[in-house]
This record gives sequence, structure tokens and C-alpha cells, in this order.
Amino acid sequence: MMLDKWIEDINRLKHLIVVEGKKDKAALENIGIKNTIITLNKPLFQIVEEVAKDNTDVIILTDLDKEGKKIFEALSQGFHKFGVRMHNKPRDQLFKTSLRQIEGIDTYIKNQ
Repeated sequence: MMLDKWIEDINRLKHLIVVEGKKDKAALENIGIKNTIITLNKPLFQIVEEVAKDNTDVIILTDLDKEGKKIFEALSQGFHKFGVRMHNKPRDQLFKTSLRQIEGIDTYIKNQ
């Protein structure tokens, strides 16, 4: 997968991105993602409600490990309940790589 195109596509979409932590956010910013990125710094239901209130489209980029998948499922269900439009293609594309932690994406790209 061409990650340059992946970055371009995400920036073009301009959707809100949800990541697990500050290191994930920093890694995405380091590779040139310009979208608004929020971290899981409060209970998931609060994040879902705030995003739903703003009526914005969202990309969930939690880690691709067991815990990240659990968080992804919980956020997806919450967003779906509130009618938030989710765009999962960017996350699905990462599963085609060996990357499993979002915070390592900048190093991963550097080593490609």
C-alpha cells in the first residue's frame, strides 16, 4: 500500500480522526496529517456524544491490536447509534500492512 496516497486521501477527506493517545496523534501529525485529531482523554460515551453533537464525519484510527479493536467496536457502535458517518477505509487499509500501533506509523513510513 502506498502510504503517501493514504495520507493524501485522509487530508482530502478532512474528517475528524479519533486516536487512542497523544503519541498516536503526534505520529499522525509527523507524517503530515492535517485533520483535527482527538484522543481518548475521557470516557468513550462522552467522546461519542461530543462528536455526534458536532455532526461531523469521523475516521477511527485506534491501534490494530486486541485492545484497539475493542475500542474501535465500542466507538463504532456509539457513533452508529447517534448517526455519525464513519469512514473505515483508512483503518482497513492499515490492516494490509504490518503496522499494528498507530504511534509507530511515522517510523514505519520512514523505514519503507
